[in-house]
Amino acid sequence: QVQLVESGGGSVQAGGSLRLSCTASGRTSSYDMGWFRQAPGKEREFVAAIKWNGGSTYYADSVKGRFTISRDNGKNMIYLQMNSLKPEDTALYYCVVDTSLRWGLENRASQYEYWGQGTQVTVSS
Repeated sequence: QVQLVESGGGSVQAGGSLRLSCTASGRTSSYDMGWFRQAPGKEREFVAAIKWNGGSTYYADSVKGRFTISRDNGKNMIYLQMNSLKPEDTALYYCVVDTSLRWGLENRASQYEYWGQGTQVTVSS
């Protein structure tokens, strides 16, 4: 069983930065992990994913070049560094785990078994 707790959300002006953290309880060092987000009235949206060993990453086009995903398996944590934030980045951000041991990285929400409760990010113009 895996439990995920996100932190680091908050309110920031457009152009600012935030760093989200996700602490995992349970063994996650062998699993791919990622971030999704959901804005009010919208479906959950893939943001970024990272392979179990940190060797490969995958980003949504909307955040590529602005966001960076990373992980520290020794601490059972993953991070999302968000720079050049835009009002359209406003959403509840979720940390996720994929236990399938698949070859590639997934962008479909249905493929991630474990989800945190989310941390709110609000970007004002």
